[in-house]
Amino acid sequence: MNALSGQSVAVIGAGFGGLSTACYLADAGADVTVVEKNEQVGGRASALERDGFTFDMGPSWYLMPDVFERFFADFDREPSDYYSLERLDPHYRIFFKDNAGRRPGRDAPGLDVSADGDVVDVTPDREQVKEVFDAYEPGAGDRLDDYLAQAKENYEVGMEHFVYEDRPRVRDWLDPDLAEYARGLTLLGSMQDHVENYFDHPKLQQIMQYTLVFLGGAPNTTPALYNLMSHVDFNLGVYYPEGGMSGVADGIADLAEELGVEFRTDHPVTKIHGYRGGFKVETEGETDVLADVVVSDADYAHTEQELLPAEKRQYDADYWESRTYAPSAFLLYLGVEGDVEPLAHHTLVLPSDWEEHFGQIFDDPAWPEDPAYYLCVPSKTDDEVAPDGHSNLFALVPVAPGLDDTPEVRDEYRDLVLDDIAENTGVDLHDRIVVEERFSVSEFAERYNSYQGTALGLAHTLRQTSLFRPPHRSSALDGLYFTGAFTTPGIGVPMCLISGEITADYVLEDA
Repeated sequence: MNALSGQSVAVIGAGFGGLSTACYLADAGADVTVVEKNEQVGGRASALERDGFTFDMGPSWYLMPDVFERFFADFDREPSDYYSLERLDPHYRIFFKDNAGRRPGRDAPGLDVSADGDVVDVTPDREQVKEVFDAYEPGAGDRLDDYLAQAKENYEVGMEHFVYEDRPRVRDWLDPDLAEYARGLTLLGSMQDHVENYFDHPKLQQIMQYTLVFLGGAPNTTPALYNLMSHVDFNLGVYYPEGGMSGVADGIADLAEELGVEFRTDHPVTKIHGYRGGFKVETEGETDVLADVVVSDADYAHTEQELLPAEKRQYDADYWESRTYAPSAFLLYLGVEGDVEPLAHHTLVLPSDWEEHFGQIFDDPAWPEDPAYYLCVPSKTDDEVAPDGHSNLFALVPVAPGLDDTPEVRDEYRDLVLDDIAENTGVDLHDRIVVEERFSVSEFAERYNSYQGTALGLAHTLRQTSLFRPPHRSSALDGLYFTGAFTTPGIGVPMCLISGEITADYVLEDA
């Protein structure tokens, strides 16, 4: 189709939302130019290369493969045209920091009980996982089947009618068909309430809720509808894409170029001037960009507060100050001599009570004293990301956005994390590190212009989901649109791909 033939579009930012929007608009005939602040595409899915090590700087879980398949199918392609996938087994491993609440003598395949803490493997084998659940709580295995059946229904109906179909106004929710679609779905209440209806043991609750980290929320504030993430985890599987998530971004950028998109990296945008049919996007690059339409995949608050004049903003500073933001992160990218057994490709280390950690993110911001964190070891799967005889590892601790991350604080917290890894997984890294880079609140703010240094954007709280997120269309400036994690459907790489499609649909509708 060529509905946008003769129209020019400037896309600000080459994250997954911007890449997706650019593909759809170019496919519709538009002349699309993507201007990106940093030296590579992918947004937070950048790659860091140091001395033979290649690190995914941001997202590292390839989830919801159906979303990627649908995206590429819209252009008569397949993901395999751009990258290969390997399903991980185990999907991930969990180290619980102590044995609080354990039922002695109930070991099961994939459950290692020691004096130091429990180690659980979540694998593609449903029966194995059910045995683990029964080891903690009699009958929990069968309840897992019930839980995942509800999660599957939420996913299939929710994706088609509540995720791919945007409903930005109250009247959009008065559609009588919606009541039929929503019948039986878990729409109300929090994830904490929903999970407690199925499982009593706190460790089982944590296993069902860890995916909330991908949504930037806490169990007591994230809507129960997001139990659909358990269908993603347990039923659809966890994969590793060739080249990591930055390789996926490169693949979509290759598709965009095939469709005629022009990329300009190292072009930070400084101002947006004009109106539909007469925009000028000022950059620090060699030339500015003239366009009929502008789509921003940059941080929403940055776009409004820094790139637009006051009279063209939808929200004032008080609005952005009042929002609840997803966590930032303290990241250590580590090149390590030797292997790092017993870590898996994806490993979670969880305290017995993680309410305190969530409280130190959302309620009383502070550096977590007993952190929950994630370890990624892609060299377990990919020989190309580390030199021979070495391991590629990064540690990610969710922390509150806006924290003061001075060099002294970072030094102290780095030692705390390394000590915690050694104590709770048995992997002592202290004297084996040959490459080390750190990334935290200040770098998220500087590299990505992210508000308060959030790593993800707006959290998925009950009051910041669906029509309560900022719109794709600017209500203050005709011809300006937004895409990415601040808009619907929200946080995460698959959601940003869908956001790009929704934004492109709005551009086409208005054209």
